[in-house]
Amino acid sequence: MTLMTVLLFIPACFALNMAPGPNNLLSMANAKRYGVRVACYAGIGRLVAFVGMITLAATGLATVLYTSEKLFLMIKVVGGLYLIWLAYQLWTADTSDSGGGALGGKSLFQLARQEFLLAAGNPKAILIFTAFLPQFVDPAGNVAGQFLVLGVLFLMLEWVAIAGYAFFGKVLQHWFSRPAMRRLFNRVCAGLMGSAGVGLLMSRRE
Repeated sequence: MTLMTVLLFIPACFALNMAPGPNNLLSMANAKRYGVRVACYAGIGRLVAFVGMITLAATGLATVLYTSEKLFLMIKVVGGLYLIWLAYQLWTADTSDSGGGALGGKSLFQLARQEFLLAAGNPKAILIFTAFLPQFVDPAGNVAGQFLVLGVLFLMLEWVAIAGYAFFGKVLQHWFSRPAMRRLFNRVCAGLMGSAGVGLLMSRRE
């Protein structure tokens, strides 16, 4: 793998990391309610899920998983329903106060688990690691080493995306100082998450 390959990989990867998907919306909502630090810590759950997916891609198991109709359907259904459940929770969340870092009965582990399940339940993420990362791997070289380098870069850029969306969510906390506005924000995010869940359930494999 050459330096030019790495330089091509970084902007393409960062564009994927910064795309406004369900996990990034969750980071933004967590930061608005609990604070940037909590949202970033919760994002570790997402990174753990991605480590597993990168490992699967490096060992070739992701291709087997993606080509299995039953496994793909199971992951898609579970992921879609979990998205809809999170959307419902966000829609009905208490907006009487802005949070200010209070976890409202939830532990950091529970928030990280939400991030993990949301990432692990998205079959499109499996496709990204199966189809995207191998494009930058030279089969004539050390494949495992190249996957390691690309995987570490992906996780670093994903962490930047987590922090970026968390800071944006914190900014929105000041903008939405009234309960009615916080409710509006929660329901917009819930609507986007719910739409993503329905879209995932209705999507066909390409």
